[in-house]
Amino acid sequence: MQSNPNTSVIISTYNQPEWLRLVLHSYSLQTATDFEIIIADDGSDERTKVVIKEFTEQSNLNVIHVWQEDNGFQKTKILNKAIVASNSDYLIFTDGDCIARKDFVETHLILRRKKCALSGGYFKLNESISKGITTEDISQQNCFDKDWLISKGQSKSFKLNKLTKSKTKAKLLNALTPTKATFDGMNVSCFKEDILAVNGFDERMQYGAEDREVGERMMNNGIEFLQVRYSTICVHLFHHRPYKNEENLKLNNSIRKETKKKKLRFTDFGIIKK
Repeated sequence: MQSNPNTSVIISTYNQPEWLRLVLHSYSLQTATDFEIIIADDGSDERTKVVIKEFTEQSNLNVIHVWQEDNGFQKTKILNKAIVASNSDYLIFTDGDCIARKDFVETHLILRRKKCALSGGYFKLNESISKGITTEDISQQNCFDKDWLISKGQSKSFKLNKLTKSKTKAKLLNALTPTKATFDGMNVSCFKEDILAVNGFDERMQYGAEDREVGERMMNNGIEFLQVRYSTICVHLFHHRPYKNEENLKLNNSIRKETKKKKLRFTDFGIIKK
């Protein structure tokens, strides 16, 4: 158990134990080993606890399960609790439906820079591959191999370049992509002090760009977001989003508009309550 790990990987989850099992397995294969896992659990039932217990017993990693009662989509609240529970000065945020390539943690650590955050991406697996993927496929790193994916029915597209193994190609594509570097909660990292400085996530926000808003406050506070979407590799399991609704999106958009208009650097609805 690491008392001062190099980094804390914060994984958000809610009632998807089989996905979490696969995702946790991907972290048992990492080339970097000095990290802890914080599971930010927005009210999952006992099945998730069983998966975490099994993984913890088999792993040398320190795993901290931060749980809150199920009261609707409250991801921002559980992420703030996870930030507080972390024991490292560097945080990697991802989701419980994103399987990490074996160099994921190491690459985030190599590319980290003071007063910067790293904005990663993800490659979306189709529904049939997502349903059929096994821990063996992850151990063999097949799910990051474009030829294997195509043989299993994944469509050919430019987006397969997100799985490049070439550091030179990744660096070039990071520089050329028109996609803006933002805080995307599936694959982003920053120094803990930089997210604490803006008081973490705004807990009024539910589903819909709730992660982008904290990134916008960080930018207003002088943090530069670096594009690493072709370097820090993870694959995203297919799923529907029943928690998406227009009312919440409207609220989130109004909060983001205020953040942008007033160039806000701090929220009164974050880790420290007003």
